[in-house]
Amino acid sequence: MKKTNLPVVNMSEMGGIRYLHLGTEWVQGSMLIDMPFAIELEYVQRMMAWLLFFDPLKVKKLHALQLGLGAGTITKACYKTLKMNTTVLEINPAVVAACQHWFKLPPQDKRLHIILGDAMKTLSNWEHSAQEIRQQNADLSSNFIDCAQVDLYDHEAAAPVLDSAEFYKSVRSTLTDEGIMTVNLFGRSSSFDRSLAQISAAFGEEAVWSFKPTKEGNTVILAQRTPSRPKRDLLAARAELIESSFELPARKWLRLLKPLTK
Repeated sequence: MKKTNLPVVNMSEMGGIRYLHLGTEWVQGSMLIDMPFAIELEYVQRMMAWLLFFDPLKVKKLHALQLGLGAGTITKACYKTLKMNTTVLEINPAVVAACQHWFKLPPQDKRLHIILGDAMKTLSNWEHSAQEIRQQNADLSSNFIDCAQVDLYDHEAAAPVLDSAEFYKSVRSTLTDEGIMTVNLFGRSSSFDRSLAQISAAFGEEAVWSFKPTKEGNTVILAQRTPSRPKRDLLAARAELIESSFELPARKWLRLLKPLTK
C-alpha cells in the first residue's frame, strides 16, 4: 500500500457538538449534533458574507467553491440551505469519508462535486479540473465560480497551507466578474499581515474587505474580482433578507466588515 503523509482524521464530542481533528487537539471543524446543517462558529458564519454582494433571491443560481472541506459546514450550507451548485477541493480522502459518515455531508450528485487533490495543482489546471462539472452544465465557462471560500490549514493550524499571491491569483481566475473570495486567516499577527499583503497583491487593495477578528482570533477577509462599493441602504436591505431567509447574522456583519481602502 502506498504510504501517505496525510494526517489521520478523528472526532471528539462535547456539549452536543461534534468536532473534527487531524490527529491533534486543534479543531478543524464542528457540527451541532442536533442541528447538523446550522453554522455554529462565528468565523464560519462570516465566511458567508459574500452573500451581501448578491441578490439573496438569486443565490440558488450561483456556484460555490470550497477549498478545504473541514467538517463540511460551509459545503452543507451552500448545497443544502442555499440550494447552490457546490464544488469542493479536498486533499485528504479520509476527511471526505469522515464528513459523509459523521458530519451529515450529502452524497455527490449533479449539484455537489468533490475533487480530491492538492488545491494549488487543481487550480493551476482548472480548465481540465472543471470538465466533469461542465458536462452537466454545458453553458459554464472556466470561470464560473461566484464565491470561493478558502480555509486551508494543516493539522497544526499555525498558518495557511497555501498563502502566496500566485495561489490567490489562481483562485481569482476561477471567479465570475462579480465573484468573491472569502478567506479564514488565523495565527500570529505577522502571519496575518503577510497573508493580507498576498491577497492584496492578487486582487488589488481596492478589492479587499476585512472583518474585525473574532474573540478566538480568526479574521475573515473578503476579496472581489471586480471592486465595488455597494450603497449602505442596499447592503442593509440584503442583510435583513439574509437573516430572515438563512438565519445568518448579516446585520452584525455590516458593523464589522470594512474595505481596506476608501
